[in-house]
Amino acid sequence: MAVTGLEGGAVSRGAVVVVLSGPSGAGKSTLERALRARRPDLAFSVSATTRPPRPGEVEGVHYRFVGVEAFERAVAAGEFLEHARVHGHLYGTPRPPVEACLRSGRSVLMDIDVQGAEQVRTSGLPAVFVFIAPPSVEVLADRLRGRGTEDVRSLERRLSDARCEMGAQGRFDHVVVNGDREAALAELLRLVDRVAPRWAAGGKA
Repeated sequence: MAVTGLEGGAVSRGAVVVVLSGPSGAGKSTLERALRARRPDLAFSVSATTRPPRPGEVEGVHYRFVGVEAFERAVAAGEFLEHARVHGHLYGTPRPPVEACLRSGRSVLMDIDVQGAEQVRTSGLPAVFVFIAPPSVEVLADRLRGRGTEDVRSLERRLSDARCEMGAQGRFDHVVVNGDREAALAELLRLVDRVAPRWAAGGKA
């Protein structure tokens, strides 16, 4: 049995997009990497962005780093499942890899901003939306300062955006408060195990 909702095919029963979202500094990328280590069967959607790489980030692994013109051409061609301008840079999720995984019965893990999550919500794809929240805005500010990658202006913009994004929690299916990393990971893993059946190579769960 399959669930319709994809152009050119169908989603195998049980395959879902697990969307992790939340404000910058909430720790969603750290939780995403830990979750992928525990659930390597999940396909990871690598986003495209126009921002420059941070130290240690690898092309095609953490992001696909592209120029503004190339990004805008892809938008015009309908190649993104979602896209948005966040903190002054463009981000987007390439559509074809996500749809191909769902057709094969493999669930997809997506780490995107709140704006992007809203677009995925209206895409018609089977999806579960998880908001990763910091214990407080004050803790979030400390985490962003601790990165050492933000100047004062950038930090203020991220905190302003975070306050707005925190107000979107009620639109998500689940909220995981990332105060203690191991506890948050355990909660996230229980959730994903419940909503996304394990997948093995060859398409068998």
